[in-house]
Amino acid sequence: MDYGIKTWGNDNFFIEDGKVKVNTGCEPSLIEIIQEIRKDGIRGPILLRFPHLIQKQIRMIYKSFADAKKEFGYEGNFSAVYPLKVNQFPNFVKNLVTLGQKYHYGLEAGSKAELILAMAYNNPDAPITVNGFKDNEMISLGFIAAEMGHNITLTIEGLNELESIISIAKDRFGCVPNIGLRIRLHSSGIGIWAKSGGINSKFGLTSTELLEAVNMLRDANLLEKFTMIHFHIGSQITDIAPLKKALREAGNIYAELCRMGATHLRAINLGGGLAVEYSQHKTTLHKNYTLSEYANDVVYLLKDIATQKGVHEPDIFIESGRFVAAHHAVLIAPVLELFSQEYTDQKLRPKEINPPLVQELYDLLGTMNRKNALEFLHDSIDHMESLLTLFDLGYIDLQDRSNTEILVNLIIKKAVGLVADKKLSEILDIQDRVQERYLVNFSLFQSLPDFWGIGQTFPVMPLDRLDEVPTRSASLWDITCDSDGEIGFNTETPLFLHDVDIKNRDYFLGFFLVGAYQEVLGMKHNLFTHPTEATIIIDDDGYAIENILESQSISDILEDLDYDIKEVQENLNDRIEASDIISEKEKKHILGEIYLFLNDNGYLKTINNEDNSQ
Repeated sequence: MDYGIKTWGNDNFFIEDGKVKVNTGCEPSLIEIIQEIRKDGIRGPILLRFPHLIQKQIRMIYKSFADAKKEFGYEGNFSAVYPLKVNQFPNFVKNLVTLGQKYHYGLEAGSKAELILAMAYNNPDAPITVNGFKDNEMISLGFIAAEMGHNITLTIEGLNELESIISIAKDRFGCVPNIGLRIRLHSSGIGIWAKSGGINSKFGLTSTELLEAVNMLRDANLLEKFTMIHFHIGSQITDIAPLKKALREAGNIYAELCRMGATHLRAINLGGGLAVEYSQHKTTLHKNYTLSEYANDVVYLLKDIATQKGVHEPDIFIESGRFVAAHHAVLIAPVLELFSQEYTDQKLRPKEINPPLVQELYDLLGTMNRKNALEFLHDSIDHMESLLTLFDLGYIDLQDRSNTEILVNLIIKKAVGLVADKKLSEILDIQDRVQERYLVNFSLFQSLPDFWGIGQTFPVMPLDRLDEVPTRSASLWDITCDSDGEIGFNTETPLFLHDVDIKNRDYFLGFFLVGAYQEVLGMKHNLFTHPTEATIIIDDDGYAIENILESQSISDILEDLDYDIKEVQENLNDRIEASDIISEKEKKHILGEIYLFLNDNGYLKTINNEDNSQ
């Protein structure tokens, strides 16, 4: 089973010898990399970063637009900026800036903190764009960036921001940043982010406000600083049609503004929206276009409008951060427990005379074969329902109930193995009823918040045993004490995993395409923090594990919440010292244990035994 890797994998990973391997250089397996990291005693979930996948995505964007410009004879320039809101973590951003330098790949900021980062790390001569609502301080930061020599454009969301720019320009040193106007299109996107566009969207100027803004700039002698219009119709645009409609509208607004005397207006910024294919199943694909189609449509439509209107072809800007960031990160988490492992032959305690339905379960298990497997499976589930009712009524005892649960689970396991090669549709309903629960050492709220918040799916697969048929319909449970911390089995997008014995063999799951938004949106639910991360550099001769940053300690996370960690320690020490049920020697031992706990992270270390720490 390939877990749809050819659908979502973007040719970044492949399966060989039953293992997931990285499709570059020496082609190491993910499980080999994880085992190497764990040699140093690191446990819990680990986030792997692959810089070569950042570089690949940047290269694809610039090449696609270069090819489109050449095909249509387009005279405008192309630029791209990365929106820092998608992932601000330093081990990502620093690699991104370095890898994007040859393309003059820039940064986009939406807050004062992000603008400070852009001013500190942006590539020389690369653009900076600033979106979002701004106060005087943020606008002043934009002026400082221009005074530092940055090619910066402040995108205006409202006329009050433009008034602030005009006012601040009078008091600064003569260096004014470029000005962009965000336009409120009638067109909108589709899906859960569609409200980013449309006439009632949160951001942008109406047609009336656009006209007023141009007059304000002209009166302030700043019209030459008006260089860009910007629009955004939503993240993860799955259908190309709404974008094409928005482009026609924006292109005509651009042409009209040029005709009105905005002679320095040169650029249209499309914002973000390039979709990423998250689906593992061809029946639930998320997008209906390729990057090449996207670039061709943008270039062709803008050239056509410019030609018809008799204006210069605009420079093209895009801010597709999801497309650049999503692929580069893989979350690896170990399975801690398989909840059916307690159901074994050794745990059965048959009586000399079993209740009739329990005896029938014994008979079903003993006589099951490929021909009758599905029939016997249905019978066993019906028997279990009846026996549970009998238990509630007091007609069978707890031992009978235990034997019932064990027998039904043994029947399920045997039946699924016998019919595993049948058509999926024939057994999906059964699998839904008998799904297995895998306890996985991670926090869904910290590492996959979009799954919890908006139902965004992510590709999931084991790192090895991919040459074996997985037979267990899987429901994944995280280690938080929240019932929402679950990726349940879904018959429309089913996940099957292997029957594993964690006591004897590790079993790791990989969660892919988690590099966009998941880290920065992650919640400290139950005070689980960002997992340990590592950057993996791969070439033909091998791979290197760099920039290992271990998950925050319990002390660190408590300090983040403004606890006085010294006070916490003193309270613990005082209460241990005050205990009259342990000796002085035992108190010293416990104090040492507390110190170790405070300086370690909160993820689980072991469930089953010391030799197989997770």
